[in-house]
Amino acid sequence: MRYEGYTGTEWGEAPDDGYLWLRLMPLAKFESEAAQVVIQPILGYAVGVAGGPGPVDRTGIDLLQGYAEFSHALDRDTRIAARAGRMLLALGSQRLVSTRYGPNIPQPFDGVTLHATRGAARVDLVDARAVAIGPGNFDDRAGGERRLRSVYFTAEAAQEIGFDLYWIGFHDPAARLVEGFGAEARDTFGLRLFGARGRVSWNWETMLQRGHLAGRSIRAWSQATETLVAFPDAALAPQLRLRANIASGDRAGTGERLESFNALFPRGRYFGELTPLGPRNIINVNPGIVLSPAPGMQAEINFAAFWRESRVDGIYDLAGRALRRGGTSGARHIGNLIEASLAYELGSGVSLGASLGTFTAGRFLRDTGRGDTILMLAAEATWRF
Repeated sequence: MRYEGYTGTEWGEAPDDGYLWLRLMPLAKFESEAAQVVIQPILGYAVGVAGGPGPVDRTGIDLLQGYAEFSHALDRDTRIAARAGRMLLALGSQRLVSTRYGPNIPQPFDGVTLHATRGAARVDLVDARAVAIGPGNFDDRAGGERRLRSVYFTAEAAQEIGFDLYWIGFHDPAARLVEGFGAEARDTFGLRLFGARGRVSWNWETMLQRGHLAGRSIRAWSQATETLVAFPDAALAPQLRLRANIASGDRAGTGERLESFNALFPRGRYFGELTPLGPRNIINVNPGIVLSPAPGMQAEINFAAFWRESRVDGIYDLAGRALRRGGTSGARHIGNLIEASLAYELGSGVSLGASLGTFTAGRFLRDTGRGDTILMLAAEATWRF
């Protein structure tokens, strides 16, 4: 159960909003040594969403997951497994393919996955289609138009240091983007480096995209980094974190080329609890601190600044919808974010959370329309049993 309230929505371009999300996800698992069957329905409702609930708010009663998995050990260190049906998918850091637990309704897929593990190495093969979420009961459409295929390899370079190499193929026969309408085929090639040494941990990822959309070639890219330094023996056990991200946008004189990055199926709270922007035509620097004031309690403070990567392109939300068009302002600075959040595990599966965030407009927003300050207040309660 989660409440979110907003004033200054889309910097004053949209009505203020306040709504309640309600979600129940019972799960049944039947398993033997070589096989398992998982059935997980979802009851997802929203109350009070301005303009009516969308696919991330409401699905009624539907099937979230329903799959069978078979596995076999080739030897003591090697195992292969195959899964088929409706499932949630998460690849690597979930920057491109996520379970999407942040919003009320996760994103399921219909398809098959194969994976093989040997020691610390693992390879995952995916061929699936995103399920189209409907607002009523039992109307989530199987075999949606958006297709996802992937080869994802993970290995350990040294103790506590790993890397991912991957290809993710995406196809949408009826894409509707600012840059054009038509069939979109996009290949993402990525390298992720992650690990820990002493107090320092890191998660850095480079992504290159190639493909075509409605006759235009795609040449896009993104670089995402997260670096954390922990002080477990100090008072409040602080963790200092720095995230820095850049995602390409369209540039002048490229009528035959599309250069806006597509984050595909990203996690729901990409830049924090308050995420009015998505990772497309953006430069973001986000320092933060995480504190542990008591057992089971975690407090977090985030600061972030956002700029446009291309002065020609506009800005977009997490789903890729254009919030402001480019071309009318040469300013790069979009705005600044400050937010604080608190999470508390009460025990017996009960957890509580609250957050408060503001996003103040920069010059680009003021040049292209209203520049009100966004204010968000959220509170949630979760019971896992």
